[in-house]
Amino acid sequence: MGRRLAWTALLALIAARPAAAAEDLLAKARLLYNQRQFEAAIDVAEQARSSPALADPADLVAARSYLERYRESTTAEDLTNARDRLRRLSPERFGPRERTEYIVGLGETLFLDNAFGAAATIFESVLRGGDLLTGPARERVVDWWATAVDRDTRPRPEIDRQVVYQKMRARLEDELAQHPSSSAAAYWLAAAARAQGDLQAAWDAAQAGWIRAPLASDHGAELREDLDRLVTQAIVPERAKVLAQPPDNIRGEWERFKARWDK
Repeated sequence: MGRRLAWTALLALIAARPAAAAEDLLAKARLLYNQRQFEAAIDVAEQARSSPALADPADLVAARSYLERYRESTTAEDLTNARDRLRRLSPERFGPRERTEYIVGLGETLFLDNAFGAAATIFESVLRGGDLLTGPARERVVDWWATAVDRDTRPRPEIDRQVVYQKMRARLEDELAQHPSSSAAAYWLAAAARAQGDLQAAWDAAQAGWIRAPLASDHGAELREDLDRLVTQAIVPERAKVLAQPPDNIRGEWERFKARWDK
């Protein structure tokens, strides 16, 4: 009896070793993805999927890696591979966080396929889904969502654009209320007001974004660069025309404002 129990325990240990090795591979693939080593992440994820229990999460890591690689390379094969990985996995077995990552992957695939309206719908569902998406990951989705809405809305008739941009601004105001450090929301609030033709609101939002920029993780360097480009290249000339003033007057007003809040 003792030998039989020992033999059973040995078999269980032997069976557990490949599963543990696959878990380690999956963890390594996720780490490589976070380190933006996408080709290595894909290779390790393919090894991890040799364990049937880990095939779906491994495919998810590989799909997200292919998507990020496509963003850098614009090689069509990478986008096709990402879509294939997302199509073949079974998301019903995912936990809440992996399910969120899967949905973001679907939205990103649609975005990169230029299906901006569908992508915006998916991204917004993620943003409204609670606090599963935080930090830089949430910032990326806010930016993707706003960019998708903007690109989907531009070709529409004026009356439709007004409605969509007004809803977009309301959603961005909610995002800033819940996540005050969001650079993406601060930028797009000004950009959406400008796209709607509300130049005073765009000017006000740009100023507000400028002074709240230090809340961001990079202390606002990227946000201020983006806002400065938006103001000087778009808002200043349009606002100068509406106010019947020389653009240099409006540009000077902006420069003086920045100087008062410069660090």
